[in-house]
Amino acid sequence: MPAQLQASPLPMRDGVAPSYLWLPEGQWPDMITFLAARFTDVPAATWRERMARGHVVDGDGQPLAPHSAYRRGMRIFYYRELEEVETPIPFQEEILFMDDHLVVVDKPHFLPMTPTGRFLHETLLVRLKKTLGEAALTPIHRLDRETAGVVIFSRRQESRGAYQSLFQQRVIEKEYEALAPRLEGVEFPFTYRSRMVDGDKFFIMKQEEGAPNSETIIDVIEHRDDATLYRLFPHTGRKHQLRLHLASLGIPIKNDAFYPVALPSGPDDYAHPLKLLARRICFLDPLSGDWREFSSRRHL
Repeated sequence: MPAQLQASPLPMRDGVAPSYLWLPEGQWPDMITFLAARFTDVPAATWRERMARGHVVDGDGQPLAPHSAYRRGMRIFYYRELEEVETPIPFQEEILFMDDHLVVVDKPHFLPMTPTGRFLHETLLVRLKKTLGEAALTPIHRLDRETAGVVIFSRRQESRGAYQSLFQQRVIEKEYEALAPRLEGVEFPFTYRSRMVDGDKFFIMKQEEGAPNSETIIDVIEHRDDATLYRLFPHTGRKHQLRLHLASLGIPIKNDAFYPVALPSGPDDYAHPLKLLARRICFLDPLSGDWREFSSRRHL
């Protein structure tokens, strides 16, 4: 059986699917020495405790011990765990649609898509796995943690590629809304293009001279007393594309902590979410041939 199709020997646990790792080339006297060197944020004592619980196994499901031999090319499975108790995120997702292949969800602000850093159970993927009991659930595309709105998950591995290809081929129609300052001196709608590259800090992007690799159509929905509500159609899907494009035009999205200047990190301010919403997503279903259109029920 191909490696990517191999079933995990560990079951999903409380919505968390096991992680896995192919052991790389290297010389380590035993498994605990490798794990302590590879995962420097996890103490060796923690790995010993996990091994004692049988939560670190090989590809056949055999428990690994601290003294187990290190073998290059072996695949090991383990559960990702947090050393500290997670702070609950007080906003709830809403399932908009389900069929045999897809789950369409209205994501709230502040909720991460998938486990990362200090987030594990308080992520959209793990919440949905707990609710639906489906270990194979996988996001087909992503939204920033700070962004709310429509996002699509795949329920079946055998049909996942057909839906992922829609995003790769850019035949998905995505519509966003954003609240930002009023932009003067331009005629709407207009198309903004730029070349985006990784920023000086790993979590932000920046623009540089050169051939454009990002494109957004920008239109106005309405002018309000304190801001303008914009309709945005990203033709490309670069990280933070909409946030960087509007900031580069001198109209940063309200409550953006990254653009135009990254602010010092701190606790989430739930009263001031990023005013960016994935309003609508449309596509021709590659399996049924039906036109699919899903809209968020949230408002800015």
